[in-house]
Amino acid sequence: MIDHAHDLASVRDATERLLTAVGKLDNAAVTQPSRLPGWSRGHVLAHLARNADALVNVLQGRPMYVSAEARDHDIERDAPRALDVQLADLRESAVRFQDAGDAPADWSRTVELRNGVTDSAARVPFRRWVEVELHHVDLGIGYELEDLPADFTAREIEFLTDRFSGHPGVPPTRVTDGTRAWSTGRAADGGATEDGGAAVTVTGSPADLVGWLAGRRSGAALTVDGGPLPALPPL
Repeated sequence: MIDHAHDLASVRDATERLLTAVGKLDNAAVTQPSRLPGWSRGHVLAHLARNADALVNVLQGRPMYVSAEARDHDIERDAPRALDVQLADLRESAVRFQDAGDAPADWSRTVELRNGVTDSAARVPFRRWVEVELHHVDLGIGYELEDLPADFTAREIEFLTDRFSGHPGVPPTRVTDGTRAWSTGRAADGGATEDGGAAVTVTGSPADLVGWLAGRRSGAALTVDGGPLPALPPL
């Protein structure tokens, strides 16, 4: 069962880690490339602030973004800002998100995100947690996938394997860190087997599994049995 209150607290903690780390940068560092192709660190910071406001829209029953073009325009507009402006925007938008999350609400309701995607309102705080944690890594300022909280990493692996479950372009795949296992990809042909009918087994550390599933690592550090490493669709 999703505990949205726990996830809101986790978002708050992750945001504080992010703000502390970003506060050690300078204006020049904000203009340098992030780990995301074509985006500076300023682009990542601008996206994080605007995503907080977009998820407030979701929780309050409005469209997440006016349009894809408006979303992209806002990020490009805000990316060149000075560090102090970026920090203030990050902090203020985070407060707006927390306030929206603290408001009395029916957390079992269904909400709509981008591109017609729907989800339970209770999962919105976790989605924000994902944004803060992974984009902190994307900044390339010393926070790595190995630094992610263990409970977050396990849930993100579960979330992403579920996202790719049933995808026709992903073969039946068993994902495991050696202790836990998840199934993803299209349904296997034939009946159930001990490994769930998986054609491919992908084994690695939690950090490497998250990196591969989230498109942050190539998967070169993973062990693959039963075929090549599956190519995953973009998130």
